[in-house]
Amino acid sequence: MAPAVIDIRSVEDSRSAIHQAVQALTEGRLVAFPTETVYGLAASALNEDAVAQLVKAKGRGTDNPLTLAIKNAAEALDYVPNLSSLGQRLTRRCWPGPLTLVAANHDEDSLLHRLPPGVQQTVMPTGTVGLRVPAHEMILDVMQMLTGPLVLTSANKSGSADATTAEQVVEELGDAVSLILDGGRSRFGQPSSV
Repeated sequence: MAPAVIDIRSVEDSRSAIHQAVQALTEGRLVAFPTETVYGLAASALNEDAVAQLVKAKGRGTDNPLTLAIKNAAEALDYVPNLSSLGQRLTRRCWPGPLTLVAANHDEDSLLHRLPPGVQQTVMPTGTVGLRVPAHEMILDVMQMLTGPLVLTSANKSGSADATTAEQVVEELGDAVSLILDGGRSRFGQPSSV
């Protein structure tokens, strides 16, 4: 079944699109979002089956970690309590924005250890985790309504060019995606800095 596509630039009230995205993610479906970098494909990090679907749709090996999208810079310490002072400074200055921060995570108090085991393996197979707060109002609004973070990756097959439009997401991923929020061409058109 073809994904539903909502052009968020032409809706009168964006709350409907936000609620549809929240519902899809809560039900374990995949949603593609515009971000300031490229389109991202997201699944709820609390749903192990949804994250497995994301990995399958991406065509990516399980040893290649995916990013954890969080709500704001303050949440970084919930997931990496021992984040260095440099890491904390980067989160405050660069988020929301096109930066993925990779940090070692060995603290037992980390919320990462409360994620399902398969999700932990997907986001931190080597003991490090990539955290990101995208600078796009739609994904931030959706995350504010969700319990837990999102597992986020670029909305394309592994090895293919990054999708910078909703049309490219449809061409690349087709019915693997339940909902695509179309925000037009991505502003930067390239992946976040890591």
